[in-house]
Amino acid sequence: MEGAKTKSLRHIEEKMEGIPPDSLRYHVLECARQFKTSWIELGRSLYTVLKDKKFKEWGYSTFEAYTAKEIGIRTQTAMKLLRSYYFLEKEEPHYLKEEFTRSSEAAKIPGYESIDLLRQAKGKKGLDEKDYNHIKEEIFEKGRDVREVKKDLTALIRQRQELDPEEAWEKRKFSTVRRFLGTLKALKQEIEAGKFLPSPLIRQAAQLIKKLEEEVAQ
Repeated sequence: MEGAKTKSLRHIEEKMEGIPPDSLRYHVLECARQFKTSWIELGRSLYTVLKDKKFKEWGYSTFEAYTAKEIGIRTQTAMKLLRSYYFLEKEEPHYLKEEFTRSSEAAKIPGYESIDLLRQAKGKKGLDEKDYNHIKEEIFEKGRDVREVKKDLTALIRQRQELDPEEAWEKRKFSTVRRFLGTLKALKQEIEAGKFLPSPLIRQAAQLIKKLEEEVAQ
């Protein structure tokens, strides 16, 4: 594992050679080299690269190719970085202020996985502002591990669902009807192929399937 990490850093450092130190391209590579401690700055820089399509000026046809070949970050990771940074910029801009990120408190800045989890909690149906603030406190103030916070979030969502029996019943109804519809379609095909039932009954089964599909689509 250490060997792969060293190889990745060497790759980035080789890319930095010959690039003006005061350029955006050099800055992004520097952020990638210090990824673990400066993910916010990397997210900010990648946002600029994507928004202004700077990667095309540097010889890459797509943003995905740029992140993979130049800074050695998978597309999934790059997109999560972008989402996490954009979420902070939109919802929690306090944590992006220069005086905060450069202070001693910067060491408490959570990782991008934690921010991505907070982003998911913000848009989760069934969770209110109190729930969101609780998750935010666990992440920013208590510095809890993302895996622990994720377990809490899952339990909280399940608890809210249990408090709303009508919504839980609707979900169960939808899931059960979908399973029934799938089984009915498979059996109809088998019956048609084997000619196990008269044509009128098969037509009635087709009509029932159509009605169930309309019910599921509502």
